[in-house]
Amino acid sequence: MNTSDRELIATAQALVAPGKGILAMDESNATCARRFEKLGIPVTVERRRAYRELIITTPNLANFISGAILYDETIRQSSQAGIPFVNLLQTAGIIPGIKLDLGAKDLPGCPGEKVTEGLDGLGDRIAEYYQMGARFAKWRAVITISQSERDAIDTDIPSETCLVANAHALARYAALCQAGGLVPIVEPEVLIDGQHSIERCYEVTDRTLQAVFAQLRLNRVELDKMILKPSMVLAGEKCPIQASVEQVAAMTVQCLRDNVPASVPGIAFLSGGQSNEHATAHLNAIHTQFGSQCPWAVTFSYARAIQQPALDYWHGDDANIPAAQKRLYQRAKINGSASMGQYTPEMERSIAMV
Repeated sequence: MNTSDRELIATAQALVAPGKGILAMDESNATCARRFEKLGIPVTVERRRAYRELIITTPNLANFISGAILYDETIRQSSQAGIPFVNLLQTAGIIPGIKLDLGAKDLPGCPGEKVTEGLDGLGDRIAEYYQMGARFAKWRAVITISQSERDAIDTDIPSETCLVANAHALARYAALCQAGGLVPIVEPEVLIDGQHSIERCYEVTDRTLQAVFAQLRLNRVELDKMILKPSMVLAGEKCPIQASVEQVAAMTVQCLRDNVPASVPGIAFLSGGQSNEHATAHLNAIHTQFGSQCPWAVTFSYARAIQQPALDYWHGDDANIPAAQKRLYQRAKINGSASMGQYTPEMERSIAMV
């Protein structure tokens, strides 16, 4: 085994270390702007920088966060004192990562479906980010479920074309990452938009994972040097029948066990529009009910489910940074507990009492 292989394996294992998860702070400038506007925070480069510094400099965050996914603007920014964010993360014991995809675009010939772009020039971008200190990366594919099974127009969504196109892009990205020294996080997100049942989500997630791993093998991606970032199996947010925490855990684990090889070192769930509490409770139930049946490490890679309380409290006012950081830390701590099956609903009070 060469040095590069050893580094990739060590990084992948560190990202899913017990009691830790990955912080997805890679929202685009457009997404960040929408969140700022909702709270009345000025949409400027400096306010984005200040918000990201708030997150990165949260004391002892590495107790529960193994890695942080950065956006292109973020990885190039520095603290107010002039210290590059990458250096601050490394000093804190958090592995820097980078979002590599360029967003989901309309898929020609498949109305209502998307394919993620960004493969052009990707090898060069990977080389640049590696030199800047990144050691892992993320690429998100978006899979939409038909809004109504009674709507003949939508019954073919997701189409096989969409699944294969996105799976191929994920696999090509992953292969390029490994060749360039980055651990790829492979993120096929099945959206919870709409009114589909949890059974329909299971069917689509099953098809999605089958397509993804077929393409990963075809493109010779080494499965022990990657992390899977899937969505949980959930009913659509508009579905009148919402599954229990226990049912979500059971169906999610069954779908993963049917499709994800044991050689994959870890699964880091995205929150996918769930509430903070639901994202944490579902992760905890997966461990308490099925932890012994999971051949991979199972943890989180959350964004809003960790950051939102801090953003709400900060509100663009730097005088609020210490209290906002305490909320961020507590949210990370709670999810770290859930990744060990040690979460209780009473822990939510710790945030409310900060």
